[in-house]
Amino acid sequence: MPQTLRLGVLTPSSNTALEPLTSALAAAVPGCSAHFARFKVTEISLSAQALGQFDDSKILAAAELLADAKVDVIGWSGTSSGWLGFDADRHLVERIRERTGIVATTAVLALNELLASRGVKRLALVTPYTADVQQKIVDNYRSIGIEVVAERHLGISVNHAFASVAPQRLMALMREVAPARPEAITTFCTNLRAAPLAEAVEAELDIPLLDTVSTTVWGQLRAAGADPAQVSGWGRMFGWR
Repeated sequence: MPQTLRLGVLTPSSNTALEPLTSALAAAVPGCSAHFARFKVTEISLSAQALGQFDDSKILAAAELLADAKVDVIGWSGTSSGWLGFDADRHLVERIRERTGIVATTAVLALNELLASRGVKRLALVTPYTADVQQKIVDNYRSIGIEVVAERHLGISVNHAFASVAPQRLMALMREVAPARPEAITTFCTNLRAAPLAEAVEAELDIPLLDTVSTTVWGQLRAAGADPAQVSGWGRMFGWR
């Protein structure tokens, strides 16, 4: 990897948890820094207006701004393909590469790579989303052979509100899904303050926590040729190959 490593991060406009957490993760890698470009996202639902927020043209415009900073990799730190379908992210990273010449990844593509690396077939899903969005995510994982054996969701659609969910509440939800014996738990939303809970969750429940802020950084480090294992104190996943 280069002596300096710049992570370009595509960020929902109303997120407040993602940037400080991503910057803390990047700081664990010598010479690494995180740089952010926002595009408008304020609501997570299945309405036409909410789905339209993830139109590629808006995301690509933000990616072009990141390219001006000469970042080494671009990551979409958002979970929209969980309900839009995983192909949405596959097409997005191709278009980012075509438009900017920069390698790209996403929170969900990296999460799915981590799940595949360990052969995870039993997943627990914790989100702040509404029931219909949650069901779309469950269905999309079933389509790739992964069963969501337990799930909890909070029924919130206002994106800004997700960051207000207390870490203690997230911890309680993870305790509730653990009896289903999942092979991993994912906190599936990049505006939750869940990533710093990984060490405590894994020590108490002995289940890996794959938070999507963390999966974005893991995927970016891999794409840039850096070793994610340099990140310590944020859970087992950073040591996975």
